[in-house]
Amino acid sequence: MRVRERRRRDSAAVPVAMDRRQRGQEAEERAAHYLESQGLTILARNFRRRAGEIDIVAQDGGTLAIVEVRARSTRACGGAAASVGHRKQQRLIRAAYLLLAAHPEWRRMPARFDVVIEEGTGTNARIEWIRHAFTL
Repeated sequence: MRVRERRRRDSAAVPVAMDRRQRGQEAEERAAHYLESQGLTILARNFRRRAGEIDIVAQDGGTLAIVEVRARSTRACGGAAASVGHRKQQRLIRAAYLLLAAHPEWRRMPARFDVVIEEGTGTNARIEWIRHAFTL
């Protein structure tokens, strides 16, 4: 009996992970469109390095916005905003240093860390943009 339960859980884990990844990509796409509708220019997306990943890099006037996108279907456990804890912030900061090393043309702009939160699903989803979510 226990073996069957384990097999069911293991086989169900693959589709759940794929759904989570797809939901994250879709949330990033909606966040990028939202930021563009607010007047930002998207400069880069999914900047990945071993130290961390930056979902969106955008220009807001003369400021470089380094944006983390978080999506949650419910507000359980504090919701999406609570999921950007100290460890995640440190990974974003390290990735930002690598981003600026790779793109020296952006070094002259003041930079800030923003978080775009999507809570809910479907037509009930709500997007919130937190500017200056955290600092160095």
